Amino acid sequence: MAAVLALPLVGQDAMSPDPNMPRPIEAHDSVFIEELTWMEVRDAMRAGKDTILVASGGVEMNGPYLVTGKHQVVLRANMEALARKLGDALVAPIVQFVPEGDFDPPTSHMRYPGAISVRVETFEALLTDIAESFRTHQFKHVIFLSDSNNNVAPMQAVADRLSKKWSGSKTSIHYVPEFYKSNSASDLLASLGIEQKAEGHHDNVPNATQMMVTDPTTVRAYQRIAAGKMSINGVDISPPHGIELGRKIVDYRATIAAKAIHKATAM
Repeated sequence: MAAVLALPLVGQDAMSPDPNMPRPIEAHDSVFIEELTWMEVRDAMRAGKDTILVASGGVEMNGPYLVTGKHQVVLRANMEALARKLGDALVAPIVQFVPEGDFDPPTSHMRYPGAISVRVETFEALLTDIAESFRTHQFKHVIFLSDSNNNVAPMQAVADRLSKKWSGSKTSIHYVPEFYKSNSASDLLASLGIEQKAEGHHDNVPNATQMMVTDPTTVRAYQRIAAGKMSINGVDISPPHGIELGRKIVDYRATIAAKAIHKATAM
């Protein structure tokens, strides 16, 4: 059988299409840029979505029930809620490779299999290049958010450095600390009469229930139900009320973050 040659389209470079060529089909409804085509991102920006949310999580030990990608699962629910609440935002791919401890000898989460760590300087370099990418594409606001304590100082440092470097630019950058500070949802839990009693796991009611909003399997819900262990810190989180609580926490955090972002970008 003769080989079939893959010939380029006449008059069109497949790797360099016209940046202004019209989108041939209806756009997909998503706020996550890795789920959008480049045309969909372009057209969303032209329609006013000029803010990009850059959130960082981690790959780490999270007790006996939660997957190592806990933060990414939490952020999946939170970033969608936040972007839709803001109305003018898209979400960057969640940054999951972050400082989790030293390698030799291993410290912190690196003492447990499955964790992945990067050096602080590596993390800051990655954040810098991600932010510069979005500045190149002329987003108006780059917003850094963290769901893990180890990421807070590096994200703030990079935002501060780039804010000075970009002075006079059409793009601003901000680290929003209020999002991380809201992760305990203590005020909300208190208002609902929920009191936790620590069991010694790297796990809690807000994390587990927010993860259930995205995917109950990430907290091993079905295995725990079978084993009679569908609670954490003395609080029953069985579906469906555990998922409903997670939705309330997601909305609580998105509301706090949206308010903080509006304040930061209005300056």
